[in-house]
Amino acid sequence: MAMRAASGVRPLGLDTMVRLQRGRHTAGTPRRLPVPDGMTAPLGCDAVAVPALLGQQVLPRLPRVGCVYADETHWWWIVPSDSDYALEWPAPARYATGAIVPGSTSLPALLHRSDGTVPYTPPIPLYLALCRLTNTTPTWSRTVSA
Repeated sequence: MAMRAASGVRPLGLDTMVRLQRGRHTAGTPRRLPVPDGMTAPLGCDAVAVPALLGQQVLPRLPRVGCVYADETHWWWIVPSDSDYALEWPAPARYATGAIVPGSTSLPALLHRSDGTVPYTPPIPLYLALCRLTNTTPTWSRTVSA
């Protein structure tokens, strides 16, 4: 049975108040890193974000580099969708499903464009370079306990 205030107006429920509060803190529409003109992404797009200083160290360690975007604080590497499957990307890297840049009002600028027609950086060499630079053991090399 719904209760009405003395004024006849129905009071807000807890679910409604929580939803309204969460809506106040969102930064607007999430922004997705674009695929440059003339390129296709047949495998979908995700992204791996790393701090800018770490990104500068990763770049020369990769045999092939796809599209990389950069802002003042992070570099964003475009990888095929589901490149996080069975992998724990080492901190401080952040995996962004759908290549969505969280909490940003503007998109990072294109820093490097792939030589081919697909925007991808191969995820395994990127993962291994990040593991080496962050002194993290790759997921498949860790000891499994019973």
